[in-house]
Amino acid sequence: MFVMHPVAKPYAWGSHTRLQTMFSTTPEAGLEGPLAEMWFSGHQQWPSSIDMTTGDRTPLTSLIQGDPGRLVGPRDSARFGPVLPYLLKVISARIPLSLQVHPVAFEARAGFNAENAAGIPSDDPKRSFRDAVEKCEMIVALEPFEAVVGFAPIPSMLRNLRLVDHPVARVMVDALSRRFSMRASGQEDFSEAEAMMPMSAAVWPESSRQVFRAFHAAVTAAPDSGLIDALIDAGGRAMLPHSRLSFAYAVAAARDFPDDPSVLSLLMLNPVSLDEGESVFIPAGTPHAYIHGTGVEIMTNSDNVLRAGMTVKHKDIGNLLHTLNCAPSAPIDPVAKNLVTLMMRDTVVYKPGVEAFMLAYGHVDERHGQWAMPERLIRRYGKLIRQIGVERTIPAEAGPRVLLCTEGRIRCSSPRDERVLRCGEAVFIPACEGAISVSAVGGDSTNNRVAQTDMRSFAGGEGVEGGVEVDGEPSSGSYVVASTQL
Repeated sequence: MFVMHPVAKPYAWGSHTRLQTMFSTTPEAGLEGPLAEMWFSGHQQWPSSIDMTTGDRTPLTSLIQGDPGRLVGPRDSARFGPVLPYLLKVISARIPLSLQVHPVAFEARAGFNAENAAGIPSDDPKRSFRDAVEKCEMIVALEPFEAVVGFAPIPSMLRNLRLVDHPVARVMVDALSRRFSMRASGQEDFSEAEAMMPMSAAVWPESSRQVFRAFHAAVTAAPDSGLIDALIDAGGRAMLPHSRLSFAYAVAAARDFPDDPSVLSLLMLNPVSLDEGESVFIPAGTPHAYIHGTGVEIMTNSDNVLRAGMTVKHKDIGNLLHTLNCAPSAPIDPVAKNLVTLMMRDTVVYKPGVEAFMLAYGHVDERHGQWAMPERLIRRYGKLIRQIGVERTIPAEAGPRVLLCTEGRIRCSSPRDERVLRCGEAVFIPACEGAISVSAVGGDSTNNRVAQTDMRSFAGGEGVEGGVEVDGEPSSGSYVVASTQL
């Protein structure tokens, strides 16, 4: 195992206290101003540093490239090359952050090559495509987390937008109206939107074209300072819980971006409110915005972001519209989709169905106290869990893993090594390390068998039991483990 140091990202929307407290043991957290993200990264441009046995530090990228067969493993080296194929972050949003879309695979490759050919430096703030890799991501809440993800059904969009007394909202309602799709003369009002549709729009259903026109109207409208009053008034008249949540998020965004009409597009998206341990998966092409909260985010090893509003950063509306998935769809819950691997002792596994990453969120307690979060998920999915059971298959091979302590203290053990981690500390665990187990740090020297979570199900091989006394206080701790899909 190698001690892994995060890369700090101090963006304006970050927290003034949350990540600073969580990562108080790491010097990187001692930054002035808001701290938004901590990256545990094998990204070529912003790699985490790794402590070597010589006392030196080296970038994780260099470490992996020196021996990918042992560090990434033969299977993942063949699948992804000599890289860590995922990027793990802890993110804390104090205010809403940008309305954005991540490009799909062919758009990522084309955009990356085009910007390279144009000579745009990789660290240029105006660059949209920093990688040639499609970006999809998953967020797991560490505390209540609010977001909007994917387009809601058109009736829900209309229900919200018809309440808003604002000219841009009226244009959006016209675009979404069934009456408009039958009125050929009305097409002239949306000629600019028609011109910006991708070639694939030729085979879209009319409903997707309607959604595109309405979204285009919001993200290309001129600044307007009168929006927030209209949203507050409309939110007060919303009747359904989902509508009230949508307006609460839109009002929050409008308070921080008072002149930005793209806030109206939030009324077209699904509002998502996550409790601890709940998650949502965001495929490439899906419009989304984070509103507030702290969570663990895992994604393909890509920093591609196309922004359309609610930001002081570079916007790339044209490319965003070209990769936008306009089909209304419900948010994807990877916990609900993967209940076979959901519960095992005090661990929840999230498998969104992509090869590059999966995640586990776990808890250990030296006193064997009950972790409340799994019980809540069992109540939510209890009937289906009883139908399928909790038996899991032990895979034959481990991949590269990142283990981060998110609360308290934990012990991480493998056949070769053992580390005690405090909140905010992390280790990189090579594929060659084999199986790992995570246990509580015991305080009773007469009882050397401590509470533990068996990590065999996504580490490969047999787990390791045991532990030694570290100090006189029993402890508990929570953690996340990132891995490639098994």
